[in-house]
Amino acid sequence: MARRGGGLLGWGSCLARLLAGNRPRTARLPLRRVVYGQQALNNLCFQSKMPPCDFVPEKYESYPYECMLKIRKQNLSPSMLHHFKKPLLIHQGHMQWLFDHEGRRYLDLFAGIVTVGVGHCHPKVTAAAQKQLGRLWHTSCIYMHPAIQEYAEKLASLLPDPLKVIYLTNSGSEANDLAMFMARVYTRNFDMISFRAGYHGGSPYTLGLTSIGAYKHGVANGFGCHTTMLPDVFNGLWGGSHCRDSPVQTVRQCSCSPGSCHAKDQYIEQLKDTLKTCVPKTIAGFIAEPIQVQTGFGRTGSHFWGFQSHDVVPDIVTMAKGIGNGFPMGAVVTNAEIAKAFAQNWHYNTFGGNAVACVIGSAVLDAIAEDGLQKNSLEVGTYMLLELAKLRDAFEIVGDVRGKGLMIGIQMVKDKESRQPLPVEEMNAIWEDCKDMGVLIGKGGLYNQTFRIKPPMCISKQDADFGVEVFRAALIRHMERRATAK
Repeated sequence: MARRGGGLLGWGSCLARLLAGNRPRTARLPLRRVVYGQQALNNLCFQSKMPPCDFVPEKYESYPYECMLKIRKQNLSPSMLHHFKKPLLIHQGHMQWLFDHEGRRYLDLFAGIVTVGVGHCHPKVTAAAQKQLGRLWHTSCIYMHPAIQEYAEKLASLLPDPLKVIYLTNSGSEANDLAMFMARVYTRNFDMISFRAGYHGGSPYTLGLTSIGAYKHGVANGFGCHTTMLPDVFNGLWGGSHCRDSPVQTVRQCSCSPGSCHAKDQYIEQLKDTLKTCVPKTIAGFIAEPIQVQTGFGRTGSHFWGFQSHDVVPDIVTMAKGIGNGFPMGAVVTNAEIAKAFAQNWHYNTFGGNAVACVIGSAVLDAIAEDGLQKNSLEVGTYMLLELAKLRDAFEIVGDVRGKGLMIGIQMVKDKESRQPLPVEEMNAIWEDCKDMGVLIGKGGLYNQTFRIKPPMCISKQDADFGVEVFRAALIRHMERRATAK
């Protein structure tokens, strides 16, 4: 069971297959420290010209910014954290672009937390939603309506046999909740295993699978959930420069030969140790993301679903994020045998399979195919990944650049030797500088030490060049601050 394109596997889950695969060797430049002068920074910033966009946003006509900020503080939960010192007030979006209340344009390289796959307000998806809103909003799945059958057939056609039975939900947390429940009902076992540092939802049920302390609230959760060591070839105990299924390898050296990763055997032994010491002889399931982020709907470029690149067919697949291009929906897909066992009692979701949601989901699948977005993810994503890897070789604080397709992580460190996380105040300074220069990126990782680049899959190489140059400029500016502070 793996969120957004992985799968539920039994305890004999062949973790070796998840870790194996072709791992191309890539050439790396010699590491060097770079200290730039102010003139170099000025010249570079001048080159970072935002690509053109012929879209003109509507005039912002809602409450003034300060009033919006006051309402947010008074009437919205303080747990709803916002990005940046001065929160952005986003007014409108168009494909890979976002516009704030003052008309400033930003290249969106985070896509609403990896959710807007085909582009903000994609015209095909927008038109389909508008048409359905005028026809039928909601009846629930107690009646048949065309959209739910049409979408189920289209989604199932993209998944390998025997994954053909679909349950529709409203979010990824709901989908993982349901998948856990389904696994426990089918196996008649209770215990689950997940990888450390993974996020699988914030509901009380899925918090047990989520293995990031910041999400834990000090109340009972996760009974029956256990974690095992994450195969991490940059931060983990084993692995290095020949161990990654990616166009870019880690700078960390290892004894593995090209095309062969011996570290996987060590991580498999860790899983076996978990099975021997932490769980009963039989368990309900093992949840794993093919890569520790969202990997479905063509984003990795090489395959439509992340698990397909590992020669694995899961028993259950959960998905959300890019499924609705920002519209709240999710899904669980399984085989007929598991679905039959689960149907022995009643399970119901009022809004799962909503007519508007299904039409939007169907339009998203059409847009991915018709716009060639999986291919674009492979081509532009690989290009951007290789360009960012040059920054890793140039800057001591860029520890690791990793990813596949348009799913890229840049792990920041104090220095490459220690691999200790870059302090949060330094992370935030670089993050803010990118925003000020017109590029929005995310943050993640156990210590919030990884910049996340997961843009709408419609971005161009010109957009990628702009994003890389802005990030380079932000790094140079940060090195200037460091030098001045000494």
